[in-house]
Amino acid sequence: QVQVVESGGGLAQAGGSLRLSCVASGSTSIVNDIGWYRQGPGKQREFIASISKGGIVKYADSVKGRFTISRDNAESTVYLQMNSLKPEDTAVYLCNARKEIAVGIYTSGYWGQGTQVTVSS
Repeated sequence: QVQVVESGGGLAQAGGSLRLSCVASGSTSIVNDIGWYRQGPGKQREFIASISKGGIVKYADSVKGRFTISRDNAESTVYLQMNSLKPEDTAVYLCNARKEIAVGIYTSGYWGQGTQVTVSS
């Protein structure tokens, strides 16, 4: 089992920044990839960014150039630095610890409870 806990959400003004953290604990040897997703009010969950254990990163077009994902393997922590925030970034941000079993194919993995990000205009 893997436990996933997100933190760092809050209220920011448009143009501001926030840094989210995702800590995975437990049997972390069974995961090799961490993804960040978000779900806005009345919207479907959408992919934001991911990082593999080897440091390969992927971003959604909507956040490319504004958000940066990084990881600290020693602390099993993945960070999402969010800059130039927009009101449309308002959502619950969730972390998914999973295993990539083939290129672009992941196990369902483990989800955290999410952290709320609210961006005011």
